[in-house]
Amino acid sequence: MQRIKLDSIDRKILAELQADGRMTNVELAKRVQISPPPCLRRVRALEEAGFIKGYHAQLDAKALGFEVGVFVMVGLSSQADTDLKAFEEQARKWPIVRECYMLNGQDDYILRCVAPDLSAFQTFLTEELTKAKNVAHVKTSLIVRTSKDEPGVPVPMR
Repeated sequence: MQRIKLDSIDRKILAELQADGRMTNVELAKRVQISPPPCLRRVRALEEAGFIKGYHAQLDAKALGFEVGVFVMVGLSSQADTDLKAFEEQARKWPIVRECYMLNGQDDYILRCVAPDLSAFQTFLTEELTKAKNVAHVKTSLIVRTSKDEPGVPVPMR
């Protein structure tokens, strides 16, 4: 991974691609007011430097049949590095777990889960998560409504 200093054009490129990763290089170049060849070189440099990790489609969970969203706070019996890594590896294997973050505080992890219905989530909770090695306690919070869902990071335009 190269180290590059971001200028205002790089920042505009990042902001535009974060908003719409499917646009063509020609459209991107037009939006950031440079010609297409240097725009493509900049995008490739940003990718190589690790500023752009990938491109993906943002799917509609409800349209795909995932009606339930839940945040799950997990406390482990042991916080030894090997135990933490083992839990993280297990969390990566559970398709219902979409995000997993290690925390500092009362709980060790917060998971964002999706399920087709409450019954499916309950089955995951009782048959898999609470039975997982080293899990000491679990607290759940059902997502009632999403008032903001903005992926990525704010790109400063300085």
